[in-house]
Amino acid sequence: MNVRVTKVQKVLHGILEKFKTGDVPKAIAYALFPITETPSDKWSFMNRMIMFLSGTIDARGIRQWNKVGRYVKLGSKAIYILVPYFAKKKRLDDGEIETLRGFMAKPVFSVEDTEGEPLDYEKAASSLELPLLERAEELGITVSTTSPQLKFFGAYRAASKEIYLATPEEVVFFHELSHAAYDICISKLKPGQTWDQEIIAELSAQALCRLIGKKPNDTLGNSYRYIERYAEKAGLKPLTACLKVIDDVERVLNFILGKEVTKDVEHPVERTS
Repeated sequence: MNVRVTKVQKVLHGILEKFKTGDVPKAIAYALFPITETPSDKWSFMNRMIMFLSGTIDARGIRQWNKVGRYVKLGSKAIYILVPYFAKKKRLDDGEIETLRGFMAKPVFSVEDTEGEPLDYEKAASSLELPLLERAEELGITVSTTSPQLKFFGAYRAASKEIYLATPEEVVFFHELSHAAYDICISKLKPGQTWDQEIIAELSAQALCRLIGKKPNDTLGNSYRYIERYAEKAGLKPLTACLKVIDDVERVLNFILGKEVTKDVEHPVERTS
């Protein structure tokens, strides 16, 4: 079998496998609204999905990384995206036309597999002034900003312990920080947006706002609707859903605030590397 065809089939098979993990809905959302002013912003929807499913929000070819002063680390594994290839064909009038002959797999590398100069969207993170930002750093979590044109406000990537923010709102940062705390001190986050994880993060975020003296009155309605939506997915009323996760909310808050979190049989602690 042609090597080129084999690689393309491998890429497509990898996408199908991701459907089983529940990662695809989130990847679709991110692929629809990629970070602007990066090479992948011009990629096809399918290739952006491949990138997000590979665990990164920024991937480029070696020359593209070198152009911005970054270099691929030794031993890094490539991500393969699909690119068309064309063949020139002579016309009867001695002109030429290009025809699509098929697709080939092209290697790119994630930003996490590079080192060197900071990127524009990473530089913006240094200007963040958020309560509990130092606590995030203590936990080994990096916080960076993304383009405000993104249609999601924040995201937490457990694999690399990174929080991405598209808004300076404290409640959004607290929501993602709560996801991180759950992942570190209670149990590894499940793929996708599960009702319990989302409600725990939202309740914790609102509690943290009050604990640090903020009054996010303008976000309470949004938070309730957010909780209501996820409670409905579980077939529960909002209050019932909140009561079911309240113990984990307490654990998350205690962990973020530096208090000891006790283990129990129902929620063994799993620390991710």
